[in-house]
Amino acid sequence: MWSEYSQAVPSAVLVCGEHTVEGFGDSAALADELLGLVLSGRKRATAELAEEFTARGDALPRVGSHWIACDSTGAPRAVLRSTELRLATFEEVDASFAFDEGEDDRSLESWRTEHARYWTRGCAARGAVWSPDQEIVLERFTVVWPPEVAAAAREQATA
Repeated sequence: MWSEYSQAVPSAVLVCGEHTVEGFGDSAALADELLGLVLSGRKRATAELAEEFTARGDALPRVGSHWIACDSTGAPRAVLRSTELRLATFEEVDASFAFDEGEDDRSLESWRTEHARYWTRGCAARGAVWSPDQEIVLERFTVVWPPEVAAAAREQATA
C-alpha cells in the first residue's frame, strides 16, 4: 500500500516520508470498529497518551506524517496523513475534537467517559496508573489512500 501511495503521490512523500504501520484500539473488535469509522469518513481524529509513544519507543507524530491504518488482522486498509497535532490534558479536550473523533454519540461527555476507561485499562496493562493530568496527543488526519476510500471519507466528512 505504501509503495502504491508513494508512486501515486510522490510530492506528499517527499515533504514527509515518515510513516507508521498500526491499528486503532486495544482489541481486535475495537480496531475494526474504529477503522470502520475512519473508512466511512466519520472519524477524522484520534487521541493517544503522549507517554504511550514513549513506552513504545516511538517519536510523536508530526504534521504531514503518514500512518498506514490496519485492520485487526494486520492488513493495511488506508493511508492517513496527520493534518493537525496538539498536546492537551483531559480537561483541555473540547467538544469539537470529540466530535471529529467520531466515536459513540460524538459528544464531549461520551468522549471523556470512554477515553477515561480506555486509558485506565491501557495504563493498567503496562503497570501504570492513568491520570487526567497526563498529556494527550490530539491528532486530526485525512484519509489519503486508496483513492476511492479517500474520496468516500472526504464526501462523508463534509456531509
